[in-house]
Amino acid sequence: MRKHIKHILSFVLLLSVIVMHSQNRDKDTINTGVIDVVKPYTPSISDAFKVKEIPTLEDETTENKKEVKYNIFSFPVASTFTPAKGKAAVVEKRKPVKLFDNYATVGVGTYTTILGEVYLNHAINRNESVGGYISHNSSAGGIEGVSFDDNYSISKINANYATKLRDLSWNVEAGFVSQKYNWYGVPQPFDTNAINDNIDEEHTFYDAHFGGDIKFEDTYINSGSFFFRRFGDNQGSGENRFLVNTKIDIPVNREEISTIFTFDYINGTFDRSYEVDEEFKYGNFIVSAAPTYEMKQDDLTVNVGITTSFLRDSEAKKNKFYIFPNVTATYRLVNDVLIAYGGIGGELIQNSYYGFASENPFVSPTLAVMPTDQQYNVHIGLKGKLSSNMSYNISGLYRANRNKALFKNNSITLMTDQAYSYGNSFGIVYDDVSTFGVAGEINVDVNRNFKLGIKAEYFGYSTDVEDEAWNLPDFNGSLFMDYQINEHWFTGANLFYVGERKDQFFLNDGIAITSPFTVTLESYFDANAHLGYHINDQISVFAKANNIANNDYQRWQNYPVQGIQFLAGATFKFDF
Repeated sequence: MRKHIKHILSFVLLLSVIVMHSQNRDKDTINTGVIDVVKPYTPSISDAFKVKEIPTLEDETTENKKEVKYNIFSFPVASTFTPAKGKAAVVEKRKPVKLFDNYATVGVGTYTTILGEVYLNHAINRNESVGGYISHNSSAGGIEGVSFDDNYSISKINANYATKLRDLSWNVEAGFVSQKYNWYGVPQPFDTNAINDNIDEEHTFYDAHFGGDIKFEDTYINSGSFFFRRFGDNQGSGENRFLVNTKIDIPVNREEISTIFTFDYINGTFDRSYEVDEEFKYGNFIVSAAPTYEMKQDDLTVNVGITTSFLRDSEAKKNKFYIFPNVTATYRLVNDVLIAYGGIGGELIQNSYYGFASENPFVSPTLAVMPTDQQYNVHIGLKGKLSSNMSYNISGLYRANRNKALFKNNSITLMTDQAYSYGNSFGIVYDDVSTFGVAGEINVDVNRNFKLGIKAEYFGYSTDVEDEAWNLPDFNGSLFMDYQINEHWFTGANLFYVGERKDQFFLNDGIAITSPFTVTLESYFDANAHLGYHINDQISVFAKANNIANNDYQRWQNYPVQGIQFLAGATFKFDF
């Protein structure tokens, strides 16, 4: 024990000597003192080890998990609940109307009226079809107080063929029309004994025509058409007309200008003029171009263009060149509720014997035929929809026509034995006429079964040479109505009102010529109605009543119309 204590003391003594020697060797100028540095411990994630979420176990007994199975012990439960079956809402549906491609109509009525019409159409294949129609309408007449027969008849026949290909479609048609009227409008009172019993007051027209049109897809040439008509009568008159139109889009600086080119040729012959027994000829052709450029911006659409026309009078050997404005614009002020529109245009109108006779079948075969220069036609208006089923249109116009054709009653000329020389025919006079007009129109679709339309127009005229704008009415009004009462019954009506017109009357017997005086033709009202019944999808019967008010008005001077007329008939629809 003492030995161990001795060794421990020797070690402590040696350590003390070493420490003292070290302090004497390293002397520092800094005063020594006690410095305590305290720093809080801030642990970081690097200071800890991560524990794995699923530790690896190397125990062989835990390598394979034991499969656990779950069983549900269910047993049936009786229930008396029965869910109700859902029902779709009932929507009333109209039975689809079966459409037929063909129909035939026959009818008979008062004044020994006979009506017949057959329309046929047949699809050869998916792209081709042929069709045609035949119609006849005649009356034996029977108007009281007329000196000549007042019967008439109109018969028509037409055939057409159409085809549609991938890039174009075209069709052709040909037809023939025969019309018979009488110059029965001898002024009353008149000494009918002065009329030669051998005079034939019958005036028959015939019309043979042929034409066609073609339309292109995705080309600069949009469409084209041609038409030829031979028109004549039983008085030795004849007229040929050939008309060609084409529409082309001309590209200019990445824009397209739509241009319509027209060639219109006409010539004709009358056996005589009204007072002189000499052949009278007329003929001219018109070549015109009408380029138009369309501009659109938001609700504004403007079409700007001009129409240029060249006229060659082949009988007078004269040429003339015309330029007309052609500008239209529309602006939607309030969507479809209020749309403003307007424009100014003009054209060279080709008059013809066919056109005059179609408007007034009592013309004499002695007419002067020449074009009308419509210098400008200004129109402006508002249109739109007042509701989903009511639309309106209000407009005003001003036209200036040079050489406007006016119907005027021929004088009584007893120097000839012509059937039309007793004041019972009409000639043509030309004058510069300015026309001012306002019009209003309302169309109402009350529902899918009832439609109603009303239109009224007022006109004022100014002439240069003639005393009046002969036979032009100052007011026109019309009303139409169609009503599908139920699945079988249908009805409709239309009413017309025509205001006063002016005409002239005077006597020329070769010895003395009376001073012409103006005659005022009274305004007239004409009401017509029809009622029909669909027996089935194919057969319908109908009844019509015309001039219900039984007015003996005169559409043309000295030409009273038939009184109240009734017509009954049936229509049969069918397919081949």
